[in-house]
Amino acid sequence: MIDVLLGLQWGDEGKGKIVDFLASQYDIIARFQGGPNAGHTLYLKGEKVVLHTIPSGVFQQNCLNLIGNGVVIDPVTLSKEIDKILPLCPDLLRRLFVSQKAHLILPTHRALDAASEQAKGADKIGSTLKGIGPAYMDKTGRNGLRVGDILSPNFKEKYNKLTQKHVQMLRQYGGTPIEWEQWEQPFFEAVERMRFLQIVNAEYWLEGHLKNGKKILAEGAQGSMLDIDFGTYPFVTSSNTIAAGVCSGLGVAPSRVGDVYGITKAYCTRVGGGPFPTELEDATGERLRAAGHEFGATTGRPRRCGWIDLVALRYAVMLSGVTKLIVTKTDVMDGFETLQAATEYKVNGVNTNEMPFDVCEAHIEPLYSSFKGWETPISECKTFDELPQAFKDYSKFIETYLGTKISHISNGTGRDQLIVVP
Repeated sequence: MIDVLLGLQWGDEGKGKIVDFLASQYDIIARFQGGPNAGHTLYLKGEKVVLHTIPSGVFQQNCLNLIGNGVVIDPVTLSKEIDKILPLCPDLLRRLFVSQKAHLILPTHRALDAASEQAKGADKIGSTLKGIGPAYMDKTGRNGLRVGDILSPNFKEKYNKLTQKHVQMLRQYGGTPIEWEQWEQPFFEAVERMRFLQIVNAEYWLEGHLKNGKKILAEGAQGSMLDIDFGTYPFVTSSNTIAAGVCSGLGVAPSRVGDVYGITKAYCTRVGGGPFPTELEDATGERLRAAGHEFGATTGRPRRCGWIDLVALRYAVMLSGVTKLIVTKTDVMDGFETLQAATEYKVNGVNTNEMPFDVCEAHIEPLYSSFKGWETPISECKTFDELPQAFKDYSKFIETYLGTKISHISNGTGRDQLIVVP
């Protein structure tokens, strides 16, 4: 079976640490969507490591790691990531596999991303400008280049053809010229290096391992509320971030999917533009940001912060059929006398517990339930029984509201700061 691990909010839920913890239980970790805007943070022997493209099982010695066809790959970012990880994981290249059907991010994709965002002005969506959106557009437009193409003798010809198309599009945007040519040499150097990676026909590769009884964990990037179909459109990413994306992003059948681990913070954050019903633009929001060190692992941008949104969370749980809920950053809430959780929306004057069609246009007022805070440090707790009663009451309410069981609670950044809930 293939179990799934994904974020249930707008990303940054702490997926890296959790998949790293779970990886010891699996033979293969497979990324199924997203691009190098992912920032999965791990701590190895006290050293902070941020993974952008490589799956988070890389530090588990017996674990194979696959970059699936649903991922878009920037060869330069991947090359730099390999260089950073090799000193910590000398056998990395032996255990890293790449789907030949994964699409490539070209220098001109990055230029198009920047030009598009520049043209939007005040309506920009908060793109990370890494070329991910334009690469997915070429994928669906049937123009893209894939990893398997770099093994073709006419790869350069294919590259030039697509690049010229992009140059024409850049002229239409106008604005400040983007000197993308300076990115070409590092790109081709990285592509040359990619040719020596283990490029596989991943759907058959996975099927073979499944038939041999191997356990596989599919690792998502971004978050469910950024899903291209079901997220807060148009402020979303360019791929399917929910469990359904596993099938198309790895080439596996729905019947192969087992448990779905869904990760949420004990509060909410969001980076960039887009609706955020429970956002706190006040001292409480600043307090959450400071306590949670809420700055993007990939971009360094300060994250917007707010109370946990259970309306959106229940929606995400429903979409992916979450069987095991993991709540992270619970220790960030230690100092709060009272906690708030949005349990209903007032949308254009009408109360509802459903996500509206257009979250951007609707006037949403979150309606909160209040909970007594635990006001004591919980980072040293090792078992559920050691947690304060106020915390247990809070977590029980979340379970009941969402209709799914909390399986783990993260109470710190350390690998060992993860409590199994009985």
